[in-house]
Amino acid sequence: MITNMQDIDKLRSAVQDVHVPLEVFEYIDGGRNPQLYTKDCMEKALTKNEQVNGRIDSYKRFKAMLLVELSHVFPNEMTRYRAVREELS
Repeated sequence: MITNMQDIDKLRSAVQDVHVPLEVFEYIDGGRNPQLYTKDCMEKALTKNEQVNGRIDSYKRFKAMLLVELSHVFPNEMTRYRAVREELS
């Protein structure tokens, strides 16, 4: 047992900079496989990504609809606006 502990101590420097999220220990304490932590994180990230992409698409559609409606109500101003936007691009 002492030899095994010495072997572990020798390997300490190889894993000294490894940072383990506290949630992994919660998984272990809860009797769950710590590898599920990575899977759960990926699933949460994918879900959040879908939500954000949905918001981006909604804002793009809103902008397009707003520009169309503003063009109907303020045609001269929107023509000037588009000219200025083209100069800036």
